[in-house]
Amino acid sequence: MTAASSRPAAAEARRHRLRMRLPWWALALPVISFTALLIVVTGPAEARAASAPQGLVALLELLARIVRGGA
Repeated sequence: MTAASSRPAAAEARRHRLRMRLPWWALALPVISFTALLIVVTGPAEARAASAPQGLVALLELLARIVRGGA
């Protein structure tokens, strides 16, 4: 008595997976996202540093002293 083998079905499934194609948006979305991020990063040449409110500056200095261990 011979046992039935599922090997042909597994091989066919593997071949089917290899033949699947990506949808158009699987490539388009990362390209659009990368392009948008690149535009944002390289954007304005005349960007200036924003002035921080005095309370925020004091808080950041306090946090920096705490992190350095010299509270």
